[in-house]
Amino acid sequence: MTKPVTPQEMFDLWQKMVNPGGYPVQSLMFPILDPKEIDKKIGELEVVEHWLKANINMLQLSIKSLEYQKAMLKGGERMKAAMEETQGEGEMPNPAMWAWNMMAQASKDVMEQVSKQAAESKAAKDEAPRKKKKPS
Repeated sequence: MTKPVTPQEMFDLWQKMVNPGGYPVQSLMFPILDPKEIDKKIGELEVVEHWLKANINMLQLSIKSLEYQKAMLKGGERMKAAMEETQGEGEMPNPAMWAWNMMAQASKDVMEQVSKQAAESKAAKDEAPRKKKKPS
């Protein structure tokens, strides 16, 4: 013989069909008044929050590693071009000096840019007093 279905079992079955996410329908219509249930919900939501933050951190790490790979590819292209130049000159390239030469070239480029900006700002400062003296 089968056991008769109680109204509570029917309600539970209906609740699972309507709301498969596991959130009770009661919490949607009426507030939860049990402090243990509230603490449980807070704990569950904090776990979800930590999981989402971990996923965001992993995504940011993936982006940074792809940016690093892109920079390495650009550096490899520069090294290949430098090696082709030195092979044309007949000189044997030194791979150990590649990073040093690249940093030296980068610092040289930065210094040229800074000196150019300084010269432009000095010229602009020299022009400003001359313009004021002309109208007088």
